[in-house]
Amino acid sequence: MPKRHLDRRDWITQVSAAASAAFVFGGPSLSAGDEKPRDANSRLGVGAIGLRYQGSVITEKAAAHGDIVALADVDREILEKANGDFGGKSQLFEDYRDLLSRDDVDVVMIGTPDHWHAKMIIDACRAGKDVYCEKPLTLTIDEGKQIRDVVRETGRVVQVGSWQRSDSRFRTAVEMVRQGWVGDLERVDIVLGKNKTGGPFAKQPVPKNLNWDLWQGQTPDVPYIPERSHYTFRWWYEYSGGQMTDWGAHHIDIGQWGAGALPVEIDGTAKMPDVVDGYNVAIDYHVRYKLDSGVEMTVADNGRNGVMFTGSNGRLFVNRGSLEGAPTEKKLPREDFALYDFDNLERPERAGKLDAIINHMGNFFDCVAARKTPISDVEGQHRSVSTCHLGNISMKLGRKLTWDPKSETFVGDDEANQHLRREQRAGYEVA
Repeated sequence: MPKRHLDRRDWITQVSAAASAAFVFGGPSLSAGDEKPRDANSRLGVGAIGLRYQGSVITEKAAAHGDIVALADVDREILEKANGDFGGKSQLFEDYRDLLSRDDVDVVMIGTPDHWHAKMIIDACRAGKDVYCEKPLTLTIDEGKQIRDVVRETGRVVQVGSWQRSDSRFRTAVEMVRQGWVGDLERVDIVLGKNKTGGPFAKQPVPKNLNWDLWQGQTPDVPYIPERSHYTFRWWYEYSGGQMTDWGAHHIDIGQWGAGALPVEIDGTAKMPDVVDGYNVAIDYHVRYKLDSGVEMTVADNGRNGVMFTGSNGRLFVNRGSLEGAPTEKKLPREDFALYDFDNLERPERAGKLDAIINHMGNFFDCVAARKTPISDVEGQHRSVSTCHLGNISMKLGRKLTWDPKSETFVGDDEANQHLRREQRAGYEVA
């Protein structure tokens, strides 16, 4: 397949960036723009980009609300399989921009690797589409600022796939903590799990079904190694951030949402692997954050996976299998949830990944119809994944860092501030 750099087609008009938004923890603010609410009985046209496992999961959930009309993937085998799974009637594209140019695509599902999220969200918003994008929102902190500005400019609805916000266990835990059921919050302890190790891996010819140049996007152009792509992209800093942004986009998001505060100090330690053509994410990592509320938050790779909230009157633990602690002896009615005021109480409570995504997707389509802000909003998710990135930056530099959440810069640290962005390959810049 031929190489196609994105700067070869002037396909969309660029607009200037707007001012930064105030930090909102999943709040109820309205989307910008002058669109009228859509007729609740109309069927939306759905386009999906990136259709390996998770991309197909979210597209299947979206099919309950709209018609799948277009699919895009740089791997032809995955694209054709997805087309068969979704009825075989969609228009198929290798280049996602061709999908975005279609008038019959109203909303877009993005299930690509992390390094493509920012550009695809921005391009989709500027093309007039609403977006559901898999987590984590970004590859870098500066990308989150760009997305925030474009969403405000365009008035598009963007839901990030941090679906634990729509899981009844996690949502109840956060509501209880924010409403004082554990007393004054003192600390949050989070366990994500170990990063994978491996390599060196062998370079191989690029499969005929894969456009490797387009898959790499903004990242450095390197020889094809199968372990760099598909699921295992997570263990390369070029494309992701290891468990800090994989599981962290779920658990750190819940911990920070429950704390209602932002980091001001970050102290990360880790062993960094040195394997040529091998996984390069941190080994044996631990990060301590001081939040601007005075709460301490820790992130570790060993222990019981989940989030522990400790307050002056007790503790509350939540993960994907349980919600435990003295506060759970009493039930908090959904009608008393206070952190997000566009809940659809007609939807039954759901817990567990595949069920919770039903409600998460439902919330997205509710917000598309009403032009409301989703529960996993861009600002909240930008701030959550920024905390993940901050941990990785501290681990890479091997020292404590001071962060100003208002200016979103490191205080008096030019070296650390260089890590807010990454060099992007010509033709694939996020702008």
